[in-house]
Amino acid sequence: MSFGTNDFDPTAPETFTSAHEEYKRLRAECPVAHSNAFNGFWALFKYEDVVRVVKDYHTFTTTVQNVVPKVAFTGRRPPLHLDPPEHTPYRQALNPFFTKEKMDRLAPDVRNIVVELLQPLIDAGFGDISEDYAQKLPGYVFARFFNLPTDLSMEIKRVTRLYNRALQDFDDERVKETSLQLYDIARKIIEMRKAEPMDPAEDVTSALLAATHEGRPLPEDMVLGTVRQLIVVGMIAPSVFIGNMVVHLSEHPDLQEQLRRDPALVPAAVEEYLRLFTPYRGFARTAKHDVVIRGRLIRKDEPIAVVFASANRDEDVFPEGDKFILNRPNIKQHVAFGLGPHQCPGAPLARMMLADTLRELLARTKHFEVAGEIRMTRWPEWGTISVPTRFVPA
Repeated sequence: MSFGTNDFDPTAPETFTSAHEEYKRLRAECPVAHSNAFNGFWALFKYEDVVRVVKDYHTFTTTVQNVVPKVAFTGRRPPLHLDPPEHTPYRQALNPFFTKEKMDRLAPDVRNIVVELLQPLIDAGFGDISEDYAQKLPGYVFARFFNLPTDLSMEIKRVTRLYNRALQDFDDERVKETSLQLYDIARKIIEMRKAEPMDPAEDVTSALLAATHEGRPLPEDMVLGTVRQLIVVGMIAPSVFIGNMVVHLSEHPDLQEQLRRDPALVPAAVEEYLRLFTPYRGFARTAKHDVVIRGRLIRKDEPIAVVFASANRDEDVFPEGDKFILNRPNIKQHVAFGLGPHQCPGAPLARMMLADTLRELLARTKHFEVAGEIRMTRWPEWGTISVPTRFVPA
């Protein structure tokens, strides 16, 4: 436990804007900050520091704690919980499933799922874009991506929701319990693939089972951990992100109209939203030895949150960082999907889901607006968990 100065409180209740207002203050006044919450941790708020730490895995390891608050109580989950070179065979097995060719083949299915889930809300004229759409979408897409029967995918969705709620309530016992249920589901997926093998070039679980490292198959417990990791990371980020776009477009009807008139701008808009509303704020590293960052001593074994959500609004890198600017010249520098060896392999699939959602929402409505109280998630994510929305169908 590392208790010291308490520079900020990550457990304070938040509005849609309050966290980013606090991060702006910390970037200016205390860019390397300490909090006594979650058993004590450091947090880096400047882009330069975040990038330095995530690239330098020799000094800052992901093997001890990969997120703030610490939620991994139930086993190691590659590739996120391992540093290179140990993590590399898992990335090599996963990366081929996110190529442009693979995404192009998946695209029609993803679009159909988006339309199927979105249209009933638009027809009804009202719904919660977070609860009724964003929290359902990843389950259906993952069913297709993992080649799963829908009932198993819906079970993943149900347990992931309970797991995320336990995280939001800081209920460690419930986190452990639901995490173990997710392991049971991952076990089921692996058993199903062993009983009904698929081409490793077409199925990610089969690819992990077929992969070798130095002539040996990957350890079974690590394959299990990888499948378990994929389930959760892919489910949570889109579910807290989509409502953010709706809130912003509700507040900026002129931008809503511009994108509706010119759908070719949608991918650029999604990219700027990823920078502005980064869904994961607190991935973590641990110092392997004492280090000094901006004059502050971080001791060996103390956890450090690399706050992507703050780094992506750092005015030294992104001028007018709190403002939505379409086609920012340096937009590719954002770190919404991380950087270095742990950059998210699933980014192409996430971008597809988000762009399809925004494109179809705009095409199928004349207008939409927030029509109720917005509720926010807590660490380690940033985003909406409830956005009641009124839709005017096209």
